[in-house]
Amino acid sequence: MFDPSDQPRVFGLPPGVDFPKALVDGLRARHTGATPDALARVQLIVNTRRMARRIRTLFDTGPALLLPRINLITDLGEHWDLAHIPDPVPPLRRRLELVQLVSTLLERQPDLAPRSAIFDLADSLAGLMDEMHGEGVSPDVIDDLDVTDQSGHWARIKSFLGIVRHYFEAEQDQPDVETRQRMVIEHVVQRWQETPPDHPIIIAGSTGSRGATQVLMQAVAKLPQGAVILPGFDFDMPGPVWGALDDPMLSEDHPQYRFHRFASALGVIPGDIPRWTPETPANPARNRVISLALRPAPVTDQWLKDGPKLHDLASAMRDISLVEAPSTRIEALAIAMRLRRAAEDGQTAALITPDRMLTRQVTAALDRWNILPDDSAGVPLHLSPPGRFLRHVAQLFRQRLTAEALLTLLKHPLTHSGCDRGPHLRLTRELELHLRRHGPPYPTADDLRLWAETQKDPIASQWANWLTICFTDREDPSERQLAQRVTDHIALAERISQGSQGDGTGKLWTEGAGRDAQAAITELAGQAPSGGALNAMDYNSLFHRLLAQKEVRDPTTPHPKILIWGTLEARVQGADLLILAGLNEGSWPETPKPDPWLNRALRHQAGLLLPERRIGLSAHDFQQAVAAPEVWLTRSIRSDDAETVVSRWLNRLQNLLSGLPDQGGKQALDDMRARGQKALAQVALLEAPGYTEPATRPAPCPPPAARPAQLSVTEIKRLIRDPYAIYAKHVLGLRPLDPLMKVPDALLRGIVLHEVLEQFIRETLDDPTLCTKEALMEKAVSVLAKNVPWAEARAMWLARMDRVADWFIDTELVRRSLADPARFEARGAAELSDLGFTLTATADRIDIDGAGNLHIYDYKTGTPPTKDQQLYFDRQLLLEAAIAEIAGFGEMAPAKVERAVYIGLASGGKEVHAPLQDAPTEKVWREFHDLIAAYMAPDKGYTARRAMHSKRDHGDYDQLARFGEWDITDDPVKTGLG
Repeated sequence: MFDPSDQPRVFGLPPGVDFPKALVDGLRARHTGATPDALARVQLIVNTRRMARRIRTLFDTGPALLLPRINLITDLGEHWDLAHIPDPVPPLRRRLELVQLVSTLLERQPDLAPRSAIFDLADSLAGLMDEMHGEGVSPDVIDDLDVTDQSGHWARIKSFLGIVRHYFEAEQDQPDVETRQRMVIEHVVQRWQETPPDHPIIIAGSTGSRGATQVLMQAVAKLPQGAVILPGFDFDMPGPVWGALDDPMLSEDHPQYRFHRFASALGVIPGDIPRWTPETPANPARNRVISLALRPAPVTDQWLKDGPKLHDLASAMRDISLVEAPSTRIEALAIAMRLRRAAEDGQTAALITPDRMLTRQVTAALDRWNILPDDSAGVPLHLSPPGRFLRHVAQLFRQRLTAEALLTLLKHPLTHSGCDRGPHLRLTRELELHLRRHGPPYPTADDLRLWAETQKDPIASQWANWLTICFTDREDPSERQLAQRVTDHIALAERISQGSQGDGTGKLWTEGAGRDAQAAITELAGQAPSGGALNAMDYNSLFHRLLAQKEVRDPTTPHPKILIWGTLEARVQGADLLILAGLNEGSWPETPKPDPWLNRALRHQAGLLLPERRIGLSAHDFQQAVAAPEVWLTRSIRSDDAETVVSRWLNRLQNLLSGLPDQGGKQALDDMRARGQKALAQVALLEAPGYTEPATRPAPCPPPAARPAQLSVTEIKRLIRDPYAIYAKHVLGLRPLDPLMKVPDALLRGIVLHEVLEQFIRETLDDPTLCTKEALMEKAVSVLAKNVPWAEARAMWLARMDRVADWFIDTELVRRSLADPARFEARGAAELSDLGFTLTATADRIDIDGAGNLHIYDYKTGTPPTKDQQLYFDRQLLLEAAIAEIAGFGEMAPAKVERAVYIGLASGGKEVHAPLQDAPTEKVWREFHDLIAAYMAPDKGYTARRAMHSKRDHGDYDQLARFGEWDITDDPVKTGLG
């Protein structure tokens, strides 16, 4: 196939050329006229399975012939003569072992790092070990580094590296994946050197970024019938620029640096590397522009010399659009609209970006047109339905069961999937409504059983029993062996998935994501003996990381021409349109992860990879992708309410074009932006909401028969201030949905403190000497412990009670001298017989003095209403006094009210008297009669927000009234008349 040569055989293909197609074309051309078995003797080694599949597809298009052997680089380890090299240790086992080692080290030396960093440290240590094995760097090299460190940081690092030294000493017997791969490559290279193969061997598509791979590439290039074909090789870069790439500290982030290092190791001049085929890129002029724009930083001054030599910039940039969106959402919509047009036109279009959040936004935007893109990356397993379900189940062992956690699992589609889900969903709904209305926030087995007894559903008891077995009392913070934790976790997950009937596993392990989850769990169970003992929190972290490292593909058939690729795949497959998205610093290129072990200088000194390596690989992917026939370059100007920084490559391209106005560079850049602005204008049209008439301020007028015939005294304030709320609650029958997780809000504080004071007063009725601050605080502690499960709220409320306790005791003794407590939570009612209306009330406390007069008290945990507020709006105590004098409370006969007082428990305590002299009972009742009579009139509307105390006050039904489309200056519009 190849003519004899004393020089290493290296070829290249320029950016913009369909690499797999050109590779196949070159093979066919070199075997024209050869015997049919000649091509079959070729061994083709590629770096990804996707590349191998594409090459096979291209050969399958015909004509019929014998195919070459297509292998991956990792397939070399499967040869028959490698039996002496042990199988690699599973990566998961190695990480579990590292977790134990790091945990033990931190127990002995807790000052090295916080325990929460165990998994991060274990992962980064594993990554460092892989890199050291792959690059052939021993721990001795790290020990011999010249480090002057006065802070003790290097000593801490060596403590961590010391715990993994034995892995290097035992690498021949228990190699990890990278170690075995290097051992395989070294063995294969040695065998080739001793007995060179007589058949052609070609490595195609690899950049040689890893040390072991480059060793293999160098060996193949020197074989009598070996060759290396480099993807995206820049044939437009002059020799002096290649020479400027010698220093990796300055040039590692250049897209061609790896090729320069590879050629230098072989003694090959990059400028002498020939093309594999004569095929030209889609736009050679654009390749020259991109090559100049990406020159290494030390020689960018050559823009001044080489820039004027560029011609026809308008043609070079003609098929590039630059979309600079104001936000990532607009960027995603612009991309989705372009992909939709490509689908309509039959174009093959691919979105390329490392920003997975952006790809999810684009996928969501495409859903409106029922377009499902073919996303090569799939979905992270921990975000799939089985992954989420398993993580929720794992949380049951970590913390006390909450109502939120319980209902989250009960509503999951995999829960109770092994038997009838209809009754399960119905009972889940009833349980949710109960927990929202009555709590508790931390349900127990007894709470669930008591609820089941109130249900009429015949299976409620059995279902509640299943709940108590699966969900309650699962908290287990102690350390347990990982194998046992995995067993318990999966057993519980399967029982929850099956449901309250049967012994199966439900649909947990069915379909693609379920099978992938089962494989991940099986792997974890198999390696669990290496994991030692973990507490529930550490197990959750480990389990989450395990699932996050795996991906699952959607089994739904995607659109065949709308694709989402990773940056590596641009070199594998061709497309009519490439959209390079997320071109901002930190996104593309991604910010290198901080290395807790070695800085750049030490990495270079040790022979390890620099952090800029990934940036250089991304730059190479960018250089290849931007050379496609049609390209979109997109970025968002703002992200998460912060200004973004344009990607360095796009920034260089813009600066170069702006600096060449005489060659038309600035005009070409303006045209690129104009095409992008046209796309953004289309997004604006899509997003334009149009004009909709705003809602008017409602004042519904229901028929008198539908209006409420009974209200409590506490609702009269609302009837005066916000009548619409009364309409929504009593006419429409709507109630605000309580939060799932009850919080220690003002309402609960009022209920609990009312109970504290009621019990305290009852227990001191017979012996006023017990009326002391100590007794009051003791009662507060007891009631709070029983009713308030939040430690922070208990502490805060106790502190508030402590501040007001002395004042309350002093004033309580005065109240006792005036009258004796007689009734607590006393219920009363009075009728307006001519209107058919009943007013109800519940008085917190009623005392009776020696003359038989009543003293009505109402406890307020907030600020009591002022005199004017009571006269015009908040008439609770005035109306309670009227009920007491007109109808009485319960068994208490009507009697004169001597006084009515708010006992304020905020800000040190305060008593506010109801203005009984200014508003005597007869006047209050007459005005109340007039108010109710007015709302019994057919033309009286329940106006929304009629007289709110403050415009910032929030009403439960403001959204229903569409407040915000109107304001309080608008006239109310009556509806429902006639």
